[in-house]
Amino acid sequence: MKRAAGLALAAAVIFAVLVLPNHPGTMKWSALNRWPLELPVLLLGMVAVGRRLIITHIVALLLLVAVAIKVADYAMFSAFNRTFNPILDTFLIGAGLSLLRDSVGGVLTGLAVIGTALLLVLLFLALERSLRLWTALSPAPQIRASVTVLALLGTGWAAADAGHHLEHWRFDKSPPGTAWTTRLTVKRGVEMRETAIELARFAEEAQNDPYADAAGLLNALDGRDVILIWIESYGRASFDNPLYAPTHLATLQAAEAEIAQTGMAMKSGWLTSPTAGGQSWLAHGAFASGLWTSDNGRYNAMLASGHKWLFHFAQDAGYRTSAIMPAITVGWPESLVMGFDLILPAADIPYAGAKFRWVTMPDQFTLAAYPALLPDDTRPDFVQIALISSHAPWTPIPDMVPWDAVGDGTVFNDMATRGPAPKDLWRDRDAVRDAYRRSVDYALQATFSHVSRLGNAAPLVIVAGDHQAAGFVAGSDNKDVAVHMIGPPQVLDLIDAWDWTDGLIPAADGPVRRMDSFRNDFLDAFTRPHVSAKVGQ
Repeated sequence: MKRAAGLALAAAVIFAVLVLPNHPGTMKWSALNRWPLELPVLLLGMVAVGRRLIITHIVALLLLVAVAIKVADYAMFSAFNRTFNPILDTFLIGAGLSLLRDSVGGVLTGLAVIGTALLLVLLFLALERSLRLWTALSPAPQIRASVTVLALLGTGWAAADAGHHLEHWRFDKSPPGTAWTTRLTVKRGVEMRETAIELARFAEEAQNDPYADAAGLLNALDGRDVILIWIESYGRASFDNPLYAPTHLATLQAAEAEIAQTGMAMKSGWLTSPTAGGQSWLAHGAFASGLWTSDNGRYNAMLASGHKWLFHFAQDAGYRTSAIMPAITVGWPESLVMGFDLILPAADIPYAGAKFRWVTMPDQFTLAAYPALLPDDTRPDFVQIALISSHAPWTPIPDMVPWDAVGDGTVFNDMATRGPAPKDLWRDRDAVRDAYRRSVDYALQATFSHVSRLGNAAPLVIVAGDHQAAGFVAGSDNKDVAVHMIGPPQVLDLIDAWDWTDGLIPAADGPVRRMDSFRNDFLDAFTRPHVSAKVGQ
């Protein structure tokens, strides 16, 4: 009985690994209803091979890899609404640890890393021990031969299911049971191979730019200042999710009325971001480069290609290009190829107030401070400002203060100490959603209040969301973000062909284009017909 209980427990451990889901939506008790076809293959296979430690170690390691893939997928689906790609996403481990350290401190982060490593070791030992218990069975030769035949038949059955779902072949109906873990692991391996091939292809594609040598681009702007403002985690959820829409639409309507009083016109539309839940640089890259930087590998390939960003074309048109980046707290060497003359990271923005945990400074301070940080220059300005107050973990959230009271930022000190700590807030998903609602609303208020103050200067202002929030916050897997363009009416007349909606609330059924279309569309719209080079061929 003791031996039978041990074998049953060992089988249960392997069963749990095989049925472990990789998506938050399937992390339910119903997952136990799956019958993993790999289970009899593994158990009977161990009986057939007998006591061979190298076999148990190899199989345990493969099962551990499958668990790692599932857990990584789970984390990626929760944060970015996509699967984990080992080639492209390994760097996110460092970024995640950095965010965790800023949220809960270095000690707890270190303990979490050590705990994770110990869990992996313990899981490997448990799997290896479970497999070894089955290899310890010593049936008679005739029974062992029968077990071997059954293991081979089970392998064929599992292969039939895996091949059917991976579309290597098709049956009228899926074979009973599921070799889901095998399918997932094989699929991830295939994706890695395809990714490597695609990166090589993308690097070649990025070097072929029909606009690269065009002259006279952006001449229709007539030297007008251009300001691009990114609002973190601002997507379609602000318009169609009932948790957020009443708040955010009311703020946009009020801002629309305030901006209209300045005489500036407004148009709004939709762009599909290459990312969701994070990795804002992918959105920034697609928007300004005109290339679909849907993952970090493609982004790196784009950077290495020498492909021209929108800011390069602005430089060619006589603009001084600047990046106001309050989230940048470490070296940013890749910025050297983005086309900026001037880069102001957090350390160069004179905020004397307290940090809002991960957020280095409130958006209102960034918007109030940047004009004075730009040295005198005869050239018009083309400025990118990447705001961060609506970045997760969405606590604490600042309040708007009178613009003449912003000063050196110390007015925000008390706000920076209030509210729950991230580890407390994130225990309650409803509380997280409410914090997200309020933080985006703050960012919208700060942004459009600042834009209304620019009315007399009559710049062209572009306000864009970088991506949707994580799926459980946004409430959908949709990756659309709102984009607003604000400026003198005669300037916005140049984008009539885009069919955007007048005002700050884009029509729900308005046209949606990928974010990588913006660079070329912008160059076309704001260039007069006498451009000397033919583009877009």
